Amino acid sequence: MRMEQMYQEVILDHYKRPHHRGLREPFGAEVHHVNPTCGDEVTLRVQLDDNGDVADVSYDGQGCSISQASTSVLTDQVIGLPLQQALKVVDSFNEMVASRGTVEGDEDVIGDGIAFAGVAKYPARVKCALLGWMAFKDAVVRITSAAEAKRPMGSDLPMNGETA
Repeated sequence: MRMEQMYQEVILDHYKRPHHRGLREPFGAEVHHVNPTCGDEVTLRVQLDDNGDVADVSYDGQGCSISQASTSVLTDQVIGLPLQQALKVVDSFNEMVASRGTVEGDEDVIGDGIAFAGVAKYPARVKCALLGWMAFKDAVVRITSAAEAKRPMGSDLPMNGETA
């Protein structure tokens, strides 16, 4: 089986049997993103634990197989990771998909996300592949901004599992 066919199988599998689909509680932030080009949409929830690790990501959405499968892959790749490591995974996926085929991607970092390498060659589909991943980053910003707002002014003390 050719590599391209294997990648197509991964995408179809995540589309037909999505992982972590269905909005769950508790969550630290919920975001709703829409791709105005094609109408794909995702509502995504993120929960961080007291140590700042990604405890849960759940979502619901509608759209093409690329947007929905890509969000399914995202959940597998970031749940359980420390937040900074999860953001590195997101950045690595983003770099690969937005590269127009010049960045191969690192399967050790993005796991099944590597299946979306071919999407980079189709600019119209890049936004589809990135929809859930950008929603994750948005949710994280909302959580961390809320945590910063709760911190007393001038306080340099760590909060919620942060290290000094």
